Amino acid sequence: MDAKSRKETVSQYTVLTIIILLVFPLASLFTDLMVNDFSYNAKGFCALLKNNPVHWIVFASFVVLSVGAYFLIRHFVNILAQKQRIIDKERERTKSVTQFAQDLIHENFTTSLTLTEETDDLGKSLINLRDTLKSNKEDESKRRKEDELRNWLAEGMASFSEILRNNIHDEEKLAYSTIKALTEYINAIQGGFYLLNDTDENNRFFDLKAFFAYDRKKFADHQVPWGDGLIGTAAKEQKTVYLTQLPSDYIKVTSGLGQTNPKCLLIVPIQRENEIHGVLELASLNHFENHHVTFAEKVAESVASTLSAVKTNIRTARLLEESKAQAQALSAQEEEMRQNLEELQATQEEATRQTEQFMKLENTVNHTLIRAEYSIDGTLLYANTKFLSKLEYSSNSQVEGKNINLFIAEKDREWFGKIWEDLAKGGRHFEGYMKHVTRTGKDLWTIATYTCIRKDENEVEKILFLALDTTEQKKLSLKMEGIIDSVNRSGIKLELDINGNIIETNDVFFNTFKYIEKDIYNLTIFDILDPIEIEGFNKKWETIIKGIGFMGQFKSKTKDNVEKWIRGAFSTVFDMYGDVERIVYIGQDVTNEKQMEIELRNQTDILKKQEKMLRESEKELSRKLREARLEMQQQYKEIEHIKIRNERTLEGALDAIITTAHDNKIIFFNHAAEELWGYKREETINHDVGILFSHKTIEEDDFLLKYTGPGDKKIIGVRKEIKIMTKQKEEKPVLILLSRAQVENEVTYTAFIQNIEVELF
Repeated sequence: MDAKSRKETVSQYTVLTIIILLVFPLASLFTDLMVNDFSYNAKGFCALLKNNPVHWIVFASFVVLSVGAYFLIRHFVNILAQKQRIIDKERERTKSVTQFAQDLIHENFTTSLTLTEETDDLGKSLINLRDTLKSNKEDESKRRKEDELRNWLAEGMASFSEILRNNIHDEEKLAYSTIKALTEYINAIQGGFYLLNDTDENNRFFDLKAFFAYDRKKFADHQVPWGDGLIGTAAKEQKTVYLTQLPSDYIKVTSGLGQTNPKCLLIVPIQRENEIHGVLELASLNHFENHHVTFAEKVAESVASTLSAVKTNIRTARLLEESKAQAQALSAQEEEMRQNLEELQATQEEATRQTEQFMKLENTVNHTLIRAEYSIDGTLLYANTKFLSKLEYSSNSQVEGKNINLFIAEKDREWFGKIWEDLAKGGRHFEGYMKHVTRTGKDLWTIATYTCIRKDENEVEKILFLALDTTEQKKLSLKMEGIIDSVNRSGIKLELDINGNIIETNDVFFNTFKYIEKDIYNLTIFDILDPIEIEGFNKKWETIIKGIGFMGQFKSKTKDNVEKWIRGAFSTVFDMYGDVERIVYIGQDVTNEKQMEIELRNQTDILKKQEKMLRESEKELSRKLREARLEMQQQYKEIEHIKIRNERTLEGALDAIITTAHDNKIIFFNHAAEELWGYKREETINHDVGILFSHKTIEEDDFLLKYTGPGDKKIIGVRKEIKIMTKQKEEKPVLILLSRAQVENEVTYTAFIQNIEVELF
């Protein structure tokens, strides 16, 4: 609100207030005129004012109130104007902050916000938020780019591994497939694959095996002597050459649209363990990124490994041809090996069982945590449930306040005492294997940690003990060592990388395949397989390197080209990131078993004929069993009818009849017995028969003593007068006759009881 508006507002409200206040003096005059006679002239008006001084007071109040209202209104208008300025300023501030927030929402981190004053905490917070969001976005972009590069490298290496495996036996296909895929993958326009020809040590040169440019296969016949040009220099120095400024006449790329000169040239030696196998040459119209160079070097390493394996295969094939002459000498041993078949089969089964046990034991991990707290003088302050259970204590009261030496073996206290003294002084924490003694004197092996807990930097408050129970692992360690030694002595063991290269093996492998230790440096799993097995094994290998185990048998060749059959299991070993680190193969030579298959097939045919005869016999036996089962069912029905008839007969007898089992429990109590004793049947069934007689009568009567007592010495077939005890505790004289019945191993006793009183009556 400007000064002019304020003045107009003050004037308007002042005039309105005067008009409102004027009502009171006019009302006073009007009232007085109505009450008194009045001459409507100046003299009459003066007389009216003179006669009634109240009018002077009313007019004076009107003037004072009008002036006061003017100043009051002006004061309030000034206050309102000041508040309005503050509101307008806050509105602008809110609009600025809102716009700043909208910019941040739309990730416009270049926007700015002006601070109104030093204490503008909201503005400072928003600026800090902008800077934080900007930093987070930059970090996220950087991480995303790094992840994309890692994925790009991993996918590329996976595809090249497949290319190398599929073309391992054809150098030209291997060279062309490799340079074509590499040129396309790193966005180069031209690539060459040079292979080292070192058949003549005095005249080594690089032969251009494959040439690819502009999505087409090119044909060129080009050789580069060793050490000449950029190709020879990169190979000789065993270093990657990357040029960004090429001479105009060095290389030209021609396509259907014309020809041009590349801007960058990348030359990567194909080497493995300082051995050069060839060179990759790549040209591009744009600069190669660092990850392109790194990827090309990794591909060169994989190609070198494959070429090394190919050369090894060629040398191995030559050696195998030379060793064919020794095959006849080995055939003479076949008869003796057949005689040992049974022993070898038993050994194979034992080795397989040990292998399975070893794989299970190797995956066993104990995650039990033990915890306790000690004072610096070794007094136990606290122990958790695991501590108590592992050391065979039932409650904290048994261990709290006890010295740590109670849990340490006497032989270990001397060296452990030195460690404890160092811990009590605030020394370095202890980590390692620790043996404790349980309450019953048993050994408890743990991986233990003793750590100082401090009050401040110089004073130790207490010492914390954490441990994992490794007692079972300790006991199993010796067994595992024995198993490993047994596997190494009785079975073939190989450790392979994901390309199939043999990293490590055992003596059984050397003895079986006639290789020596230096041979395995260039040997792969594919080299020892029979060529007819390679295609099928490649498919299995794809699943193995993905972490899926496989068990089976394969036909292979020794160094002397002797046929061998091996049976075993491939299992993968993962690193800490879940990637396959290596593959372990454990197997056995089952050549003799394969040679026995023909004989086993003949025996199988004989067994099939015998099986057919057994099936016919089985059908006849089944028919007889069905007839016997039907006969037994019929007999069972007849027995059931007889049983029901007998029970109903006994139930309707006039004399009381009681049947007891071998343990003197009542199992039958007829209606006459209910009337004689006064008991209901439900009150006696499964109760001891002794409840029907008084204790005194039983002790005095030898017949009742044997009848109600255990064992099989009851008096059978003798009619005897005894006294019974009714439910109303009345004794009655009766005659009793006891009979014994045995069905298979079940013995029962039936008592026929006649009421003497009734008989006499």
